[in-house]
Formats: sequence, C-alpha cells, structure tokens
Amino acid sequence: MSTSETPAWPHCAHGAAPATAPVGCRGIHVPGHTACLAHLANADRDAYLAGLAPGADIDHRGTPFTEPLLDALLNALRDPATGHARLGNAQFGLATFEGDADFDSAIFEGIAGFGLAIFQGIAGFGSATFKGIAWFGFATFQSTAEFESATFEGTAAFGSVTFEGTAAFGSSIFQGIAGFGSTIFQGLVRFVRATFQDTAWFVAVIFEGMAGFGSTIFQGAARFEAATFKRNAGFESAVFERWVSLGPLVCAGRVRLSGAVFNGPATLSFAARRLECRRTRWLSTAEVRLRYASVDFAHAVFEYPLTIAAEADPFVLPDGQVLAEQDFAGTPDAAVRLASLRGVDAAHLVLADVDLSRCLFVGTVHLDQVRLEGACTFDTTPSALQWRGWRPVRFTPRRTLAEEHHWRANQAGAAIGWNVAVLGTGRVGPLQLAPVYRALRKAFEDGKHEPGAADFYYGEMEMRRHADDIPRSERSLLAAYWALSGYGMRASRALGSLAATMLITVGLLMGFGLPKEDPKQEATGTVPLGGGKVTFEIDKDDLQNPTGNRFTGKRFEKALNVTLNSVVFRSSGQDLTTAGTYIEMTSRVVEPALLALAVLAVRGRIKR
Repeated sequence: MSTSETPAWPHCAHGAAPATAPVGCRGIHVPGHTACLAHLANADRDAYLAGLAPGADIDHRGTPFTEPLLDALLNALRDPATGHARLGNAQFGLATFEGDADFDSAIFEGIAGFGLAIFQGIAGFGSATFKGIAWFGFATFQSTAEFESATFEGTAAFGSVTFEGTAAFGSSIFQGIAGFGSTIFQGLVRFVRATFQDTAWFVAVIFEGMAGFGSTIFQGAARFEAATFKRNAGFESAVFERWVSLGPLVCAGRVRLSGAVFNGPATLSFAARRLECRRTRWLSTAEVRLRYASVDFAHAVFEYPLTIAAEADPFVLPDGQVLAEQDFAGTPDAAVRLASLRGVDAAHLVLADVDLSRCLFVGTVHLDQVRLEGACTFDTTPSALQWRGWRPVRFTPRRTLAEEHHWRANQAGAAIGWNVAVLGTGRVGPLQLAPVYRALRKAFEDGKHEPGAADFYYGEMEMRRHADDIPRSERSLLAAYWALSGYGMRASRALGSLAATMLITVGLLMGFGLPKEDPKQEATGTVPLGGGKVTFEIDKDDLQNPTGNRFTGKRFEKALNVTLNSVVFRSSGQDLTTAGTYIEMTSRVVEPALLALAVLAVRGRIKR
C-alpha cells in the first residue's frame, strides 16, 4: 500500500498534510476514540491498556509502535501465571515497529496478523506460540527476525515477505502449512532443526545469503520450485518423510544434502555449482536432474531405483516459464560431472548423460549392475606422442578411470598427461582398480556397448599386468599378450605382430628351412624274362641343407608360399629340411592365432 492510499479502516490521520502526507497516520482508531494507540492522549492510553486482560483481542493495524509503546501493550496482556504475553486475535497489519519488537514467548491464541508490517529493529518471536493463522504476508524485516523455537499450530503465511537481515527459524515447529512463496531472504537464513509437519512451501523464494536447513524435518510435502540460492544451500541431515520436490531451483553455490534421509519419492532439479549427497539415504524412488553441477554421492544408500541425469536444456517451470540461470552466464557448458561413488551400492543406480571422467569408483558395490544411459563419458589416455629417454611412447586411445590417472601420475617417470590426484581422493593401485574395470566391462556388455566393454577389458588387463599379487610367470605372459595384440583388443598391433612373424618365418625358411635343391624322384625296377609284372621302387634323393647363396628370388617365393599357407593353417606341400619342418609347425600355430586376435579386435569395435 502506498503512502497516498487510504486504508480500509477508520484511521487516525495524525499529521495529515494535503501536499506531503494526504492520508497521515494510518493507525486504526482505538475503540471509543478517534486516534490510534500511538497518538492517543496519555490518560486515554493508560485507561485503554488498563482495560486489557491476557487473551484479549486487539486491533492496531497501521499503528506506528515505538519500543516503549509496544512493551506497554504487551505488559498489559501478560499472563501473571506464566509471565508471558497472551493475545487473542492480534491485528498488526501495516503497522510499523520503529524499535525492537519483543514478542518472545508470546502466545497468539487467535489470528496473528502482521501483513505489510514493517519491523525496523530486531523482531523477536523466539519461543512464541501461534495457535491460529500467523499472517506475515508482504511484511518487511529490516533487521534480524528471530523465530527460534517458535511453534506455529496453524498456517504460517510468510508469502512475499522481505527479510533484509538474518532470518532465524531454528528449532521452530510448523504444524500447519508453512508458506514462504516469493519471499526474499537478503541475509543469513537458519531453519536448522526446524520441523515442518505439513507442506513446506518455498516456491519462487530468493535466498541471497547462506541458507541453512540442516537437521530440519519435513513431515509433509516439501516444495522449492523456482527458488534461487545466491550462495550455499544447506540441507545436511535433513529428513524428508513424504514426497519432496526440490526444484527446479538455481543455486550459485553448493547444495549440501549430506546425511539427509528421503523416506518418500523425491524429485530434485538443480542448476548448481556442486551437489553434495554424501551418506544420504534414499528409501524410495528418486530422480535427480541437474545442470552445471559436480556431484558427490560417496557412501550414499539407494534402496530403490535412483536416476542421476544431466539436463541439456534449461528447466521449465509448471507455468511454462523457463527457469532463469543468470548466475551461470559465461559457464562454457551445462555438463554434470560425477565426483565420487565410493561406498555406494550401485545395483539400483541409473546414470544418464553424466561426465564420469573425474569420478572415483573404487569401493563401489555391484558396479556391474549400474545402468549407463545416453552419453556417459570417461577420461581417456594422454594422446600426444612422448619420449621416455630414447624410446617414443604413445598410449592407445581408450576410456580410463580417474583413479588410473592418479596412480600412473604418481609413478616414477610418469608421462605427461596423466591427471594428478587431488587431496582427499586416497591412494589406490592396480590391485584395487582391476575389479572396478571388470565390473564396468560387464555393465557395458549388459548394455550391448561392445566398444566400451573392450576398453574396460583392456584396462582390466593393464591393471592385472601391473598388479603386485600375480606370479612373475603370469605377468610375463600378460606382457607378451599386451605386446603382441594389445590383449586381443588392438587389431593394428595384432596385424603388425602377424606381419613381423611372417617376415621372420620367411627369413628362417630361406636360411634354414628350404633344402639346397628339391629332391629328384628315381624309379628303379627289373623286367622279368619272358614278360610279366614289373615292380618299380620310387625313391627321393636325400635332402641337402642349404649352402651358398640362400636368399634368392626363387627361394623367397617358396618360403612366402609356405608362410601364407601357415597363416590359414594349411600345409603347402613344400619339401623342407628338419629345421624347416619345425619352423612351419610353429608358424602354423602362431600366425593363425595372431590373425584370429586381429579379427576379434575388429569385431569388438564394430559389434553392438
């Protein structure tokens, strides 16, 4: 209401001036008088106050209260048995409290109306009891608002209120609906250990300072649609007994939910810098849809399906409006990054379009049952060619875990490009990483994503090769498997090994396997006198080991023919020396195996 508007009740009009203050004082007339309590004659005021009794109804709408005047009014209503003020229906709408307003421990037995009131000093409602409706709509608290341990037995209406200082509602009990729609909190907000027994309505609220809801109990529905937190929002150890809808909301800082318990279905929609959900407990289905956030779910407990998904487009409110995200202007993308799943049972977890490149997985249970939907990305190996002394080093591109990066970066002579662990991530090694790669491989296989499964199989084998708990013989075998074919996952390496093996085979055959000359067949027999059956014996000349120039074009052609037949596990029929026979036998085992590994590697990359 503007200063030029006439109130709906008979008002005092003290100090009215046509040019500057046409309405004058808006204070309602004291019954039987034509002035408000503030401008009533002293004798009349004293008589009015003397006539009040604890529990009386009072109406002082629009009245300007100084601190002594309010104290006098509350003293007149003080119950001698308790020492606390006791009011019936109390109307203070549009009133102005110029000093501190001390309603501590007051009891409002009827409606408490403070709509459009202005509290210029500290507003003290600590331990107050509101048995009826508490109406503070459009009020302004210019200093601290103290509602610690207050009890609201009816509806608590704080819609469109402005709190310019600290708003303290710690340990308060809201037995009815608590409505804070469109309220502006400019200072610190404390709802620590408060209890909301019915619906908590924080729609379109703006929190410009720190907002604390730690250990708060929401026994009814909790609504935070279109809320804006300019700094951090703390819900640590809060308990949500029923359905909860946190958001869509914007938080320019961190949303802290660590230790919170969700007993009913939950829908969380945040555009936030960071979401902390360590040791949260989810006892019903839940969906967490995010933008911009880095998420920490370490040691959280999911007893029902829980989905963590990245939202590509800005959130849309129920009225069709797009949620404003000015606090994130200039942010390069709205990607959601999962920071940790350590200690989580992932059997009921679904991840959709989430960046997992920095996620810590060691210690996650049933990781093989996690569902990865959409574009869930992992970190990759360093891509640049590097030199380790005189040897060039290049890592084959593949998906990797953040913890492998940390481990490799911590090794002596580590290549550039492996990410160093940050403080608090702990130290893990190949022994802990191998089962994680194995579980994620199975998760990708169950999702029919063979290329991803191939990468995690490669990672598993790498960790096994570097682990300290396997025998040296097994480690040597794995090293050979890696060098020859990249654990059967790298077609180029397998084909390169095959080409090298074939070249060696050709060289050995030319040098030692092919005889000096092909043996000639000789048939001998005796013709009986007078005719009859002739019997011939066919012999071959003995094979002679090669001498002289062994590397000729003709010998190369023969060696190549033997080698190519060995690749497809066929015998060429070429006469060979004893050494050549063993060379061919070896090549007929090794070369088809390398060809098969190359084929499997290609199949692993194209199979879906």
